[in-house]
Amino acid sequence: MTLLGSLWLILVAALLGYAFLLGLLRRVNEWYYVSRLQGKLQHPLPPGHLGWPLLGNMPTFLRAFKSNPDSFIYDLVSRYGRTGMYRTYLFGSPSIIVCTPETCRKVLTDDENLKLGYPPSTTALTGKRSLHGISNAEHKRLRRLITSPITGHEALSTYIGLIEHASVKRLEELSSMNTPCEFLTELRKFAFKVFTTIFMGSDVDHVDLALFENLYKDLNRGMKSLAINLPGFPFYKALKARKKLMKLLQGLVDQKRRTNNTITKTKRRKLDMMDLLMEVKDEDGRQLEDEDIIDLLLVFLLAGYESSAHGILWTIIYLTEHPLVFQRAKKEQEEIMETRPLSQKGLNLKEIKQMEYLSKVIDEMLRRTSISFANFRQAKVDLNINGYTIPKGWKVLVWNRGVHMDPETYRNPKEYDPSRWENHTARAGSFLPFGLGSRFCPGSDLAKLEITIFLHHFLLNYRMERINPDCPATYLPVPRPSDNCSARIIKAT
Repeated sequence: MTLLGSLWLILVAALLGYAFLLGLLRRVNEWYYVSRLQGKLQHPLPPGHLGWPLLGNMPTFLRAFKSNPDSFIYDLVSRYGRTGMYRTYLFGSPSIIVCTPETCRKVLTDDENLKLGYPPSTTALTGKRSLHGISNAEHKRLRRLITSPITGHEALSTYIGLIEHASVKRLEELSSMNTPCEFLTELRKFAFKVFTTIFMGSDVDHVDLALFENLYKDLNRGMKSLAINLPGFPFYKALKARKKLMKLLQGLVDQKRRTNNTITKTKRRKLDMMDLLMEVKDEDGRQLEDEDIIDLLLVFLLAGYESSAHGILWTIIYLTEHPLVFQRAKKEQEEIMETRPLSQKGLNLKEIKQMEYLSKVIDEMLRRTSISFANFRQAKVDLNINGYTIPKGWKVLVWNRGVHMDPETYRNPKEYDPSRWENHTARAGSFLPFGLGSRFCPGSDLAKLEITIFLHHFLLNYRMERINPDCPATYLPVPRPSDNCSARIIKAT
């Protein structure tokens, strides 16, 4: 055999060995997690594959969410058919993805057999006493206590003036800038100021909001990252941010208690959300402990200002891209203003409820954008759904984005079309921007209220001119233009 022939033989052998090793590694997770279950389950596992050892399918997930997040679920459907359930390995756990309305409804409403199953990073960063970390029974108790301060009719009416004043001021400031701004960055500042004021009242004047917001940015980046507590990893930085935030919030709670103790019972004062959380009692007279209050504030601030800022941004982007939708939404706001009594100053809840088309505009943004791509659960027992087994201990990922972008649920799902909501009643499980069931986001009404009020004033008096309209989007931890939407906000003349 010639030297060249020997080299070719060695190369072929090396390639074959490499292919064999890769194939072997690709089967390790399947052998470890699936083979041990064979013969023990009454029903088969959903179709799919658990990917690489330790990493699972995270490389594929991260690659898809860099530019085309829907390709991840579309690829599963293409490979395994429209079963609506697929096995995978994500965020460090063997998991079942569910992505059809009926299956999502079953999962999100089954508190008996399923519990929250967020990644370890999320649980560690939101705290043991937050809504992400407590049992279903404790969650029901806590939810009863906090519903009125957050979503009650009286509470929402109280927040309208604050949100409206902040919206008018922020839009005026943005339109006065001589240079383009990062619109998302400015909206985050606006939303953060609104939510901190709602939660802390006048005490927010003593808070370094820039420091708070930067700490929240670090916290958010680590929410669904790998829980690796080493320098250089997002979780490490997020954990440090949480510790600083907890210390700052504890200081505010202590200050609030000292202030409240100096106020006499006859002296009237305006209660903020922190006051209300301190005062609520359950049927046994128990009040929330400081740890409950601080973890709740931590999560409400994070979820509230992020969802509001991104919700406002994407709605304005879609309105700008669809002039006919913009004009119809603007006309509705003008008609509301025309019927307002001359003596009335500012919006009220009755007018907001009249904004029926704007509500559809916002719902279509929530569907099309899917700010939260999934809800996380974990099976407490072996669970049979649709003829497939979800093994005890496995995570269940309710793939909101898969439902919202399913062409069999929404015609032409990639199109932004608010008219699809006219004379439309969404099937249970087909619209999941804030979850479903007992864990439905308690701050959803407040977030939508802030989005609605900001859009009301934007539609009446402003337009946006993007500097890079073809700028690509990035999708983790939440969807956003990669340039944070560099734009000019222009006042109508």
